[in-house]
Amino acid sequence: MTAANHDILIPVPPRAPRVKPSRLARWIGRSILRVGGWRLVGELPDEPRLVLIGAPHSSNWDGLWAFAAKAALGLDVRVLGKESLFRVPVLGWVLKRLGVIPIDRSRASNVVQQAAAALTGGRPFWYGLAPEGTRSRVERWKSGFLKIARAANVPILPLYLHYPDRVIGFGPLFHPGDDPDADMARIRAWYAPWIGKNRGTV
Repeated sequence: MTAANHDILIPVPPRAPRVKPSRLARWIGRSILRVGGWRLVGELPDEPRLVLIGAPHSSNWDGLWAFAAKAALGLDVRVLGKESLFRVPVLGWVLKRLGVIPIDRSRASNVVQQAAAALTGGRPFWYGLAPEGTRSRVERWKSGFLKIARAANVPILPLYLHYPDRVIGFGPLFHPGDDPDADMARIRAWYAPWIGKNRGTV
């Protein structure tokens, strides 16, 4: 990392999964963050596989800043997308380049197993999702990320977007236990200080 980028990026540890090196992609990611006034804080774990969750998710802008951070760091972070979208040749190619994994939504009851299988098989990557599941405020977060982490036996890395300070932050690793309700309460309590573009998480 050069001195010019030290003020907005954070170090990537050796075992964290990386995409094929692209100076152009990393430059674009850094440029988007710099123009938007964003910087990254916290510490990335030296883990090849994990579930990455992001909140508060209150605006479509969240995706732009998150993908810019992903590109700037060169991390291999993937998300799930409807399998039918990949049948469109150009769109399918773009989605794959962005790290989207095709998922069979007709087997909705098996999405956790599909995600866990993708996460544990083949080349290491980090699986990302928004636990709120929508840009609107919700009383209950979706528990899929906890189920996937337990099924894949991997930790959870919380990421937040704090708009007042234009900060994308990474928290400490969270290891799911045997009580999903207690796990969810602890994670949501950790997110309490952070404010998204239109709201917080509490």
